[in-house]
Amino acid sequence: MLDAFSKSQWKLTLLLFAICGALAVVAGVVGIDDSLPGQSLVYLSGTALVLAFVHPWRTSRRFLYLTGASVLGFFVFAILSNVTPAGFEGIFFVIALFLCPAALLVGIVGAVASFVTSRREHRHHAPPASPVT
Repeated sequence: MLDAFSKSQWKLTLLLFAICGALAVVAGVVGIDDSLPGQSLVYLSGTALVLAFVHPWRTSRRFLYLTGASVLGFFVFAILSNVTPAGFEGIFFVIALFLCPAALLVGIVGAVASFVTSRREHRHHAPPASPVT
């Protein structure tokens, strides 16, 4: 995850953080209570936040771990939002409702894309078959 802050990746990471912040601000202006555009902007903001950390990943295993962690995280944060004192339940609720689904989407799409890419590269760089005599 720290790969996102390397010299070769920091510009894209910063851009994704800026997109995340801008989408969150616009969602706040539009409002998210019973507002499909506002809720969509929050999900897009969460997706940009997740992508800011995982965009350098190239293996499907990492994305599969993210997928599992997002499912587990959803349940953990949903429970925490119901058992924590006032002030914290809102934070846990937002994480469970908006960030975990975004991480799930990024995990699934990333796992499939990296799997297909690795298969394509493996097939493209495979040695030619020897002729049968």
